[in-house]
Amino acid sequence: MLDVAALDAWYGKARILYGVSLRVDAGECVALMGRNGAGKSTAMKTIMGLLAKRAGQVTWRGRDISALPSHRIARLGLGWVPEDRRIFTDLTVRENLAIGRQPPRTGAPTWTEAALFKLFPNLATMPDRPGGRMSGGEQQMLTIARTLMGNPHLILLDEPSEGVAPVIVEQMAQMIVALKQEGLSILLSEQNLHFARLVADRAVVLEKGQVRYADSMQALTADEQVQRTYLSV
Repeated sequence: MLDVAALDAWYGKARILYGVSLRVDAGECVALMGRNGAGKSTAMKTIMGLLAKRAGQVTWRGRDISALPSHRIARLGLGWVPEDRRIFTDLTVRENLAIGRQPPRTGAPTWTEAALFKLFPNLATMPDRPGGRMSGGEQQMLTIARTLMGNPHLILLDEPSEGVAPVIVEQMAQMIVALKQEGLSILLSEQNLHFARLVADRAVVLEKGQVRYADSMQALTADEQVQRTYLSV
C-alpha cells in the first residue's frame, strides 16, 4: 500500500530525517514510535509532501508520489490527521465533516455522516455544536471523522492519544480496531506503548530521525531493552 524508502527531510538547514524506510500493507496498522522530537511527525509531513526540502522515495499503491504536492497526494486516497487537529472552530460538527467530503474510491471504505456518527457516538450527540465549543478529545474525534469523509485507503494518524482523557484514549483504540476491520490501512505516530499495543500490528521506532528498530508489535512489547533505550522518558 505505502512504501517509503531512504526518506530524508530538512527544516531549512536543519536535517531531521536520515534515510527513513518503512511500509504499510493493506489493512494493517503500523505504529511509528519514538520520544518527542524523534522525527515521527516530520516523517508524516514528508510523506504528505508538506516539506519543501526532502529526498528519498514514497511509493503509493505502486506509484511514485515523491515529487507530488500535498493536495494531489490527498486526492490519491491518503488522509492525514495532524496532531494539532486544525478543525474549523466556527463551524459545526456537520459543517466540518462536509468540508472533508470526497467521492467514493474503489477498494476503500466509503463513509457517510451517519456511519461516522455510529463510529463516534460522542459526535452524534453534538452535530450542530461549533468546533470551538468541544473538548480536546472531541475535537480529535472530529478531525479523524473529517479525514474519513475523504474515503481514504490509508490514514496517517499523528499522536491521537496526546492530551486527551483516558476514556477518550480507550475509545480511540476501539475506533482504530474498527477501522482496520473495515479494511483501512493506518500509519500511527505514537509514543504511548500501551495504546500502540492495543491497535498496531507492527512497530517502527525512530530516534534522532533514524529507524532504530522495526518488528512486530508483539516483539516490541516483549523487548524491554528496546523500550528502555528508545521509548522511556
